[in-house]
Amino acid sequence: MTDPFDGWKVPPVGLTGSPLDRADIMRRDPAAMIALRSRPDARWLVMEDLKPVLTSAEQPDILWAYRSDVPHDALSVFLGLDGEAPRFAAAASGADLVSDFGGRIVDARVAASQLPDGRAAIIAQARSLLDWHARHGFCAVCGGKTELGKAGYSRSCLACGAEHFPRTDPVVIMLAIKDDMALVGRQPGFPKRFYSALAGFVEPGESLEEAVGRELFEEAGITVRNVRYLASQPWPFPSSLMVACLAEATSHIITLDTDELEEARWASKDDVRAALAGTGEWLAPPPLAIAHTLLKAWVG
Repeated sequence: MTDPFDGWKVPPVGLTGSPLDRADIMRRDPAAMIALRSRPDARWLVMEDLKPVLTSAEQPDILWAYRSDVPHDALSVFLGLDGEAPRFAAAASGADLVSDFGGRIVDARVAASQLPDGRAAIIAQARSLLDWHARHGFCAVCGGKTELGKAGYSRSCLACGAEHFPRTDPVVIMLAIKDDMALVGRQPGFPKRFYSALAGFVEPGESLEEAVGRELFEEAGITVRNVRYLASQPWPFPSSLMVACLAEATSHIITLDTDELEEARWASKDDVRAALAGTGEWLAPPPLAIAHTLLKAWVG
């Protein structure tokens, strides 16, 4: 039997391609981290309320702050090495960077859509880490206070010694395909005319393939086979790993779970091309989202 997904090419995926070396060995060495923070080429990405500070240039970039621009008591994590230059992120006010250097405090989604993919990936890494630390000041084992460890890649309980690590939640996002048609849907909270691929969190004790089949059946009554992985994407809102898949549907009959979806429809390749171009009856996700990658891969 011919494989309907054979030969597919994966378009670029947003929020990936960071140029930084995460230098795991160094972040386990407190002395090495002190030395990195003291280097004259060390710089900090400042995030105020999880919003990064960008330059105000026509083509914006991360406004990398000096150590002296970051409060000494600010929550700070190591991002990695840009060549040999250390890069960190800090949760701090960006007011001084705005007034002294003409920076702009920008919502992280907006910032990521304005930056090249590699820079957007740095924003995603910083936002996920800082958000996790802000929400995990206490131990899930005993309730005691925790402290930052491994330069930002763990927290240790001061009471019972339990070690906790930044969490990433796997989410499957998928296109069901049948007879040159793809299934798209819209949730009740989506903007008007906006449709996307269906998605859902992977549950305990199931594979990615099983999650794809379960979500499509629960939300749209569609059964599938031949589930194939396409690509993945970190999604830092707050911290998920989007796993994009394709699956062969066994029928076109849709049975909606109206708690999850407001509407679902089968779309042709011409429909999807028009949606991606912004000229269609409905609107597709923007290039930053891996749902855009899925749709673009399908139409070739």
